[in-house]
Amino acid sequence: MDATHVTPGSQTPEAQPVTTCYRHPSRESYIRCTRCERYICPDCMLDAPVGHQCPECVKEGHRSIRQARTVFGGKLIGTPFLTYALIAVNVLVYVLELVRPGIVDRFDSLGRGVTGPDGLRYVVEGDLLPPGFHEIGIAHGEWYRLLTSGFLHLPATQGQFGILHILMNMYSLWLFGRVVEEQLGRVRLLALYLVGLLGGSVLGYLIAPDEAAVGASGAIFGLVGTYFLMTRKMRHDPLGGGRQLVGAVIWLVASAGFTFWQGHLGGLLAGFAAGSVVVFAPRKGRVLVQAAGVLAVLGLLTAMVFVQTADLAGRSLWG
Repeated sequence: MDATHVTPGSQTPEAQPVTTCYRHPSRESYIRCTRCERYICPDCMLDAPVGHQCPECVKEGHRSIRQARTVFGGKLIGTPFLTYALIAVNVLVYVLELVRPGIVDRFDSLGRGVTGPDGLRYVVEGDLLPPGFHEIGIAHGEWYRLLTSGFLHLPATQGQFGILHILMNMYSLWLFGRVVEEQLGRVRLLALYLVGLLGGSVLGYLIAPDEAAVGASGAIFGLVGTYFLMTRKMRHDPLGGGRQLVGAVIWLVASAGFTFWQGHLGGLLAGFAAGSVVVFAPRKGRVLVQAAGVLAVLGLLTAMVFVQTADLAGRSLWG
């Protein structure tokens, strides 16, 4: 049996401790994160300006970087997903209309009306309703019509335009929605879209409560008004905001005889009102000013609905 030879004065080297990744304890690692100096394995290594960092340090670093925003306070976005989502919702509802046409009468913007036992609408003179007839519309508690009517469009076989109604509206939404979303952000776009939609419905309720209407035109006219204000602030007009506004006004006047012009005008005015606050809000406290401005417009629209409902019901708002 051979003996182990040991040179006088020498020592047996000690084994080095095994280091492991702090996120994966079962994996050996000899590389440290350059920021926190914890050991990380190849799966956890993320390139850094110097060496590698762990995922937690990279995430923390991103939080400390101030995110770029537009001149209106919106976050920079790559793809206008909300615009595409709104188009998709309108198209899906239109497909549902084709399957069940009755939803148009159920959810349009009718202010007041009467339905009979057969489900059809009638005009009834006097204060008493015949048996089997009942009142419907916004004035009789169906307030949801103010919103739902903006996601409906004329059936393919009805009206002056048929399927062109939704095609023209969705093209306009695609045209203006993308730019507004890229500059203002998704939350502001959604708020302005709904304000324009409600503005159109409310003005129609005020002026022509006995007429029913559908369509996203009020919301789109609101975006046109907001886009025009944006171009004044940016001093950049990729879509021709001045020409678009003039064209919208010309169309509003020219089509007054065969379209629901009240919805167009109401959306445009509401878009101008809310859009002016969103676009020209001061940088200091901008989010609060923008939110307060949009809520103020919504509050005014709500008050108008209350007053009109009380008037149609023949009651005083205060007693």
